[in-house]
Amino acid sequence: MKKIILLVDPRGSEPELRQTLEQEGFELICAEDCATAVICLHQVEPVLVLLDADTDDDLGRGVDRLRRACPKAPIVTLVRPHQSVRAGEALRQGAMDYLLKPYTCEQLLSVVNHAVSLTQPIPNLVVASMASRQVLLLAKKAARTDASVLISGESGTGKERLARHIHDQSSRADGAYVAVNCAAIPETMLESTLFGYAKGAFTGAVSSQVGKFELANGGTLLLDEISEMPLDLQAKLLRVLQERELEKLGSNQKVKLDVRIIAATNKDLREEVAKGRFREDLFYRLDVLPLAWPPLRQRVDDILPLARHFLSKYAQDSGFDLHPDACRALLEHSWPGNVRELENVIQRALILARGLVLQPDDLMLPSKLSSRFTESPMGSLQASKKNAEFQHVLDTLRRFNGHRQHTAEALGVTTRALRYKLAAMREQGIDINQLLVRN
Repeated sequence: MKKIILLVDPRGSEPELRQTLEQEGFELICAEDCATAVICLHQVEPVLVLLDADTDDDLGRGVDRLRRACPKAPIVTLVRPHQSVRAGEALRQGAMDYLLKPYTCEQLLSVVNHAVSLTQPIPNLVVASMASRQVLLLAKKAARTDASVLISGESGTGKERLARHIHDQSSRADGAYVAVNCAAIPETMLESTLFGYAKGAFTGAVSSQVGKFELANGGTLLLDEISEMPLDLQAKLLRVLQERELEKLGSNQKVKLDVRIIAATNKDLREEVAKGRFREDLFYRLDVLPLAWPPLRQRVDDILPLARHFLSKYAQDSGFDLHPDACRALLEHSWPGNVRELENVIQRALILARGLVLQPDDLMLPSKLSSRFTESPMGSLQASKKNAEFQHVLDTLRRFNGHRQHTAEALGVTTRALRYKLAAMREQGIDINQLLVRN
């Protein structure tokens, strides 16, 4: 039975609150004060803590104590209208939500069920932090609609995983899920890849080709790295989204579409719009349900569950585990490459491991091994041809004070190619921003 810890004012609406929650199948554990509740938290694993503001003069401090005692249990505070300042402090200290008194049974159950849903297992995703669960709760709501979704987040955070989760939770789950990385396809081929082409549409088109939009008909199409799409193609994409039909290259025949669009980007599209690099009308067409996937450093509670997931995924022997010192090293690392970097670290550690328990040295994290990127960043970068290339990129970046476009021009590459190089460097554990500051 799901347990809820209650810290409520006995002079208030405790009987009605207890009756409502017990009828919903919750087991209630009452505590007179915060200290008693902390003891309870060490003895049981509740799905929720309900804290009445009238029971604690320092509500923010009380929430902080409870959160530290059981980080996984969401906290909801019960406050009166004149206690808005205290409610705000409780939210800053880690409370998930608050409920204004007096409240109806429907309002109480709505808030409680919302909070409890954040503690339930999520299919095909490894999440533990409240930040991740909040995003996934919004994703679940998005999945119930056919509206466009825009997922933003740093490279390597798992935006494609989130997009797939939305598809799997939607009414289109039995339909096709098609993903297109707009940055990985040459600009000259991107249009034909998306919309398809007819036989003879251009030199070499010896037969007709179905595009990704048609392949995704009845399902979901992910446009990853949407910010890399050329402006002229953005205009054609906007028309397709508006008309819900397309014409293949070299054909006048229209194809009706029933496709749910999910776009993903590691850039701030509002900033791209302001700089004239992304169409404003397309942005608003895509930004119906925006989801921001936090970087790994902002969801620390996800690090060890993800690490153990990758252990079980890649280890041939199921007996592998992490030494407590290795766990601490993982938690202390800043993870500039996010989940992708963590996955690479665990794979590498399994190859180098000298036993079934992974040690800090097996992880080869930069903070442990490499004064080369802090005290003398350039020293060992020259150890190989690839590292020499990294050094040249960093030298050029420094020369232009980190300006990406000027750096790309000086290197004789596109800004897209430069981003690939920088991403590769981050995956090797090189903190580019830190190196630019230090030098």
